[in-house]
Amino acid sequence: MGVKLPGILPVKTISWEDLKGKKIAIDASNMLFQFLSSIRQRDGTPLMDSKGRVTSHLSGTFHRILNLMQKGIKICVCFDGVAPKLKHKTQQERRERKQNAYEKYEKAKDEENIELMHKYSKQTSRLDSYMIQETKELLKSMGVPTIQAPQEADAQISFMTEQGDTDFAASSDADCLLHGCPKTIPNLTLSQTRKLPGGKFVYIQPQIIELKDVLDHLGINQDQLIVMAILTGTDYNRKGIPGIGPKKALALVKQHKNFDKLFSELNPDFNWKQIFAIFKSMPVMKNYQLKWNNLDEKKVKEILVEKHDFSEERIDNLLKKYCENKEQRKQKGLGDYMR
Repeated sequence: MGVKLPGILPVKTISWEDLKGKKIAIDASNMLFQFLSSIRQRDGTPLMDSKGRVTSHLSGTFHRILNLMQKGIKICVCFDGVAPKLKHKTQQERRERKQNAYEKYEKAKDEENIELMHKYSKQTSRLDSYMIQETKELLKSMGVPTIQAPQEADAQISFMTEQGDTDFAASSDADCLLHGCPKTIPNLTLSQTRKLPGGKFVYIQPQIIELKDVLDHLGINQDQLIVMAILTGTDYNRKGIPGIGPKKALALVKQHKNFDKLFSELNPDFNWKQIFAIFKSMPVMKNYQLKWNNLDEKKVKEILVEKHDFSEERIDNLLKKYCENKEQRKQKGLGDYMR
């Protein structure tokens, strides 16, 4: 999903303390697909309640967002609207890949091959409309504001960050940079620990990518960065130009100041100007409001425990821990003020 420019973007590692008090806008679909893909049982089956309804998206959202809130981070979540027409082909290709993966999963299931079942099941993840609605309801109960983008969420969160209403945009791909986002966090909603060979776990610190650093490091401007992405492939021309990766694309945009001439020589099977225009001027909502409310414990438990069979004891313990941490932060802040 989205543009990948591996190996060439300068990344800064920061601490979680650096993000305390910051406002971060998250691309909802990016986040939810991570949860639906990764939060599964050993045989690849997603988490479900007693009625057979998938709950991986709710589990991931509650645990990960609550964890970020405990760190004193103010989260808002933005949902996709209607995708641009140029993205329809990519969406169809994704559906076909999911169907192919599902067929392989069924074959592995018949053969009782647990390893292959888990592998292929992750590739079949679907984000249905009811999951989106349930996630919005859960976030509301947690006091987290949500924004509905007219088109792509990454354009919306980039605009919000560019306006200074949020400090960072969180997304696992480079699309936000192409939309002009000054600061992005690529790994915010991923697991904060990683298992190494031998069974040892390491703690993962957050990382940030600053647009100014990217442009300075690469020695290019914003328009050249967009053209680089078009050359390597975006959601609007998935395959890009065959044989061109990030390093070659960088060399080409430096050599060719005239993009018309560049694409004329490459003779692609797509209209580069249409894709360029999407990144430069995608519609966004400008009259949004960001209001953070208190977490509603009763409503959270109604959604998770009563409706979807989450463990009441576990949810109670997590909510208790959150409230205790919130009170500690409040007392610490008061102590700092009194000094």
